[in-house]
Amino acid sequence: MFKKLTILFSLLLTGLMAFAQQLPPKSSTLVTDYTNTLSEGDKQQLENKLVAFDDSTSTQIAVVLIKSVGDYDINDYGQKLGRAWGIGRQGKNNGILVLVALGDRKVTIQTGYGAEGAVPDAITHEIIQNDITPRFKQNDYYGGLNAATDDLMKYIKGEYKSSKKPQQPEQSIGGGIFIVIFIVIFILILIFRGRGGGGGRIYGGRGSASPFWWFLGGALLGRGSGGWGGFSGGDNGGGNDGGGFGGFGGGDFGGGGSSGSW
Repeated sequence: MFKKLTILFSLLLTGLMAFAQQLPPKSSTLVTDYTNTLSEGDKQQLENKLVAFDDSTSTQIAVVLIKSVGDYDINDYGQKLGRAWGIGRQGKNNGILVLVALGDRKVTIQTGYGAEGAVPDAITHEIIQNDITPRFKQNDYYGGLNAATDDLMKYIKGEYKSSKKPQQPEQSIGGGIFIVIFIVIFILILIFRGRGGGGGRIYGGRGSASPFWWFLGGALLGRGSGGWGGFSGGDNGGGNDGGGFGGFGGGDFGGGGSSGSW
């Protein structure tokens, strides 16, 4: 009987510990504020910047504000959260998490495996000390997060290239010029041949141009204004295509990063 009670107590204790360590559900945005500290405008500005950076580099920087991590170390909590949410791209593991526990007055920057080379622990510590904690002490939470993410983007930029929206290869201008020169030479040959006989006449019997030459001239003008793909069309829209954040990609975390308090 005592053995059964011991097993039951152990199971209950394990369940309570698991419940206490339960992480928040995966967010659908890069900026998640469970404390309502950031204004809607500030949160949207930060979100837009991070989404654009995700689109252009494939690196995902997530900002999460919570009330407390309880008795857990904020570094350990941040690593588990980044792994559970899958911040970063699968296979590249190029995610970065900026986690703020306002009630604990603690902050951590956790880096995925693939981001540790560009943003080593010494850099995350420097960003926390120089960008975040001085502003947080003045209750300027948006300013601290904005400055920190700006510096993170400077360090990570160029580490990975986006595979979401490959640019169309530029078409060779030289090939188009060659075709134009060839057509011009061909027309000149016909003109000179036409002087010796009537077979190559450009003009009709009443002095008007032959329909063939009108068609050829129109074709050349059409190509010059975009028919060869150089000067018209294309997508000039924003990096998000109006769709916003597309979701976390399944990145992994290995404990890189640092923490601080204010």
